[in-house]
This record gives sequence, C-alpha cells and structure tokens, in this order.
Amino acid sequence: MTAIPTQAELILPAPAKLNLMLHILGRRADGYHELQTLFQFLDHGDELGFALRQDGEIRLHTPIEGVAHDSNLIVRAARRLQEASGTPLGADIWLDKRLPMGGGIGGGSSDAATTLLGLDHLWSTQLGEDRLAELGLALGADVPVFVRGRAAFAEGVGERLTAVELEEPWFLVAVPQVFVSTAEVFTDPELTRDTPPIKVRSLLAGGGRNDCQPVVERRYPEVRNALILLNKFVPTRLTGTGACVFGSFPNRDDADKVARQLPGTLPSFVAQGRNISMLHRKLQALAKK
Repeated sequence: MTAIPTQAELILPAPAKLNLMLHILGRRADGYHELQTLFQFLDHGDELGFALRQDGEIRLHTPIEGVAHDSNLIVRAARRLQEASGTPLGADIWLDKRLPMGGGIGGGSSDAATTLLGLDHLWSTQLGEDRLAELGLALGADVPVFVRGRAAFAEGVGERLTAVELEEPWFLVAVPQVFVSTAEVFTDPELTRDTPPIKVRSLLAGGGRNDCQPVVERRYPEVRNALILLNKFVPTRLTGTGACVFGSFPNRDDADKVARQLPGTLPSFVAQGRNISMLHRKLQALAKK
C-alpha cells in the first residue's frame, strides 16, 4: 500500500462492491451481454488523494504494474471530466491500492467513479450525478453504480439501476491469488446466456445465483478450491466474474471467527455490506462543512 502524501487536499475512499447475484439473459448484437445483478457496497476499498494543479495536467503518481499511465481508468476519468466541463484545472492524484485487480469487487471502476466525484468536488465543476454517471458508463459498465453510490438492482449491461434497500450483513471475502479475465469468462462457449429475467421483488424475497461461477470454477482451480473451502463454513458465492468469493454473517465476530480458520495461502478480509457507499457518506459529510 502507498501512503497518500500530506499535499493531497482531498482524500476519498473507493469502496469495493459485491454482486450478490448475476444472471446473464442473453447476448446482444453488439457483443455485450444483457444481465441482471444486485450490487451492494462494502466498507472496505482503495483510497485516492487529489491536489489541484493550475496547468491542466493530470498526473497519477502511483504506477500500477502492467497499466500505462494514460490507460489507467483514473487518468481517463479525470480527462473525461476535464473535456465535459471545460475546466482549465488539472490534478495530482495518488492511489492507496488495497483491492485486487481481477477480483470482481470493482477496484478499477470504483477508482474511476471516485475520481469523477472527487474532481467534480475539487474543481467545482458541478456536473451533477446524472452527467457523471453518463461519463462513467463510457469508462465501464460498473462505474455508474459507484457514481450513484446506492445499492441497486442493475439491468441492461449494468447501467439501468433501481435503488434497493437490503440487509447490511457482514461479509467474509476470500481473495484467491489469481487474475480472472472478464473477457475470457464472457466469451466462454459454456457460459449460461438464457436465464429468464427476474423481477426485483422476487429477487429481494431470496434467490438468484451467479451464472459466471461454473465457468470460473472450471477455468480457475484456485477459485474452485476457495469456494469448496469457504462453503464448509457458510454458503459461498462468486462476485462478478471473480476471483473473489464471499459469504455473509449476522455480525463481525462470526465472520472474523471463520476468517481466522482460513489458511495463510488464501488472503481474506471482513467488511460490512452498506446500501450507501462510504464514498457518498464522506462526500455528504464534506458538503455539510
């Protein structure tokens, strides 16, 4: 983890999310998949620091291995906001990276959303949530839910959101040490692509699964082994296209107890599910100052 320096004028969280279920309804003519999923946030995530620049430059000071500076979603989000708002301002940005890449818990998408909201605040561009969500969708299907910051039932490619009120249990999230390629999962010929649509009311009454899970289990033994292990203690499911798997508990003590029984070769963390993301709670607190 990289400490954010004291010159950062604004420090904001970029929370993780879980897909509590994920159904694939079909494939569209453009190659994207129609899906239904249920998003909830976790009180755990990356952290970003921002400082104003007067010269219009966007500089991310935290390199990510294998990702070029200009290709990073954080940089791309900042530049999209610059273009959309016409601001002459720039920013120095630092990232304290805690969420795994390829984990299915939204690390890159959440970082992009925090950048859009953070710089909208710092630059006083006041584009509004709808416009920021629109900018975010061009960066990735999961970005809008992080921009809006409320637990949601998502349809389409994940961009049509209906806010929902869910229980807020504690989750144990295990992190198999493997990078899962979303593209590989969605192009796998054995992926289920004909799950019938479900109404949000029926979903909240219980039910749903992750249609990607059988494909990921077959392709990635590390994920399959984590599911087998965690299932001994609690019903366990894959989030997104993985690699992370999770189980829910009524309180932190129960989750911590199981976490202590996992082997050192399977990292994990415990966090509470939240219907309002910690990013939005932080922004609401700033707005009151």
